[in-house]
Amino acid sequence: MEKKRADCPALPPGWKKEEVIRKSGLSAGKSDVYYYSPSGKKFRSKPQLARCLGNAVDLGCFDFRTGKMMPGKLQKNKQRLRHDPLSLAKGGKPDLNTALPIRQTASIFKQPVTKVTSHPSNKVKTDSQRGTEQPRQLFWERRLKGLRASDVAEDVLQTMELPKGLQSVGPDSGDETLLSAIASALHMSSAPITGQTSVAAEKNPAIWLNPSQPLCKAFTVTDEHIREQELKVHQARRSLEEALMADSLARAAENTRAMLEGKTA
Repeated sequence: MEKKRADCPALPPGWKKEEVIRKSGLSAGKSDVYYYSPSGKKFRSKPQLARCLGNAVDLGCFDFRTGKMMPGKLQKNKQRLRHDPLSLAKGGKPDLNTALPIRQTASIFKQPVTKVTSHPSNKVKTDSQRGTEQPRQLFWERRLKGLRASDVAEDVLQTMELPKGLQSVGPDSGDETLLSAIASALHMSSAPITGQTSVAAEKNPAIWLNPSQPLCKAFTVTDEHIREQELKVHQARRSLEEALMADSLARAAENTRAMLEGKTA
């Protein structure tokens, strides 16, 4: 046998590639390839080499016989696995870019079927939210029942009073639950909050309920309601401004008094 050993540039420094050419027997002229680590350990196959190197070197496109990186080989392996029925059975993704089937008609010319990608009249095809919208639990607002906010002293805070126009819909839905549901809808959804617009939802909410809207009857926000809320916000800001100003004056007076006491002492 004739042995040829040389460095392997595709592997880390110190790795050697050895090619043994057979000179006798039925396999004369054929060669065997081995690799030697810097410590002198011998490797006879690519799996053994991969287990030794681990994540240090990506051997996905490494050709064990030539000792070179061949990206084209990796691409061919991916294409082979994509069409392999066994790889699909193990959870591989099928290749959807397949050729169109040929029409089974009596014709001398091959006529592939027509591929239609747009269906304006088909609601299933044009519904962009069908694949991304997550399912919602019906009457999930009932889980908010009995939850009350409290302050630092663990005293229960007084809940807000809902306007008379907001009336709950559905089983066991009180004002506190409705308030939490509306707050959650305002915080989580970017769509307008209109309530249950279907009249049939009051008779049978389990069937006609719109899960994207809170459990309340349809309501309308008028300009008068907006002006009333703006007035409340203005009064709250004015009260906060007065409180901050009084606190600032009290701190300034306390600091001045402390300075005078320090000088007299």
